[in-house]
Amino acid sequence: MADRNKFVEDSMEFMGQLYSAALRMTRNPQDAEDLVQETYLKAYRAYESFQEGTNLKAWLYRILTNTYINIYRAKQRKPDESELDEVEELYLYRKWGNSQNELGKSAEEVVLNSLTDDDIKAAVEALPEQFRIAVLLADVEGFSYQEIAEILAVPSGTVMSRIHRGRKLLQKYLHEYAIRQGLIKGDKLTAAVNVSEGGN
Repeated sequence: MADRNKFVEDSMEFMGQLYSAALRMTRNPQDAEDLVQETYLKAYRAYESFQEGTNLKAWLYRILTNTYINIYRAKQRKPDESELDEVEELYLYRKWGNSQNELGKSAEEVVLNSLTDDDIKAAVEALPEQFRIAVLLADVEGFSYQEIAEILAVPSGTVMSRIHRGRKLLQKYLHEYAIRQGLIKGDKLTAAVNVSEGGN
């Protein structure tokens, strides 16, 4: 059992990281500030239940994530299930890794080298909530699958699935953006679809 009097000393070092995560979740500075404030209030009230010697950062992120889901979920668009199902069928993720251009670089490398941080940020923010949170916790915050499972209170298999599908949906968004920007040609990739699908 942790001493509530040590809460500030123990937890304040994570405030900047929590705010960054909250900003990525809410996509609004004021909402992010409110979310962090609510997180610290809840954490303070529950600090005596925290087991010293365990992962305080993960514990705080769990409170942050649960608070976000409870407060802001109603404001977010629910994932389009048909769109998410289509993600698994996309050829792009195999083709990006295997196709080569004239310079010997994969199409994925060409696209990613042409994108800015803002482009990638916008693509991440476009992800449906459950995938966006899982990807952010894994790829931005650096938590392990097991830690994310504890933060989200879901099985590790669910975490792996959300991260897998979130990353592929992120690739889909970046691919569509790259076509719009003329970074890659859609007709060549359309031909690749027919090959990968056996012409069906």
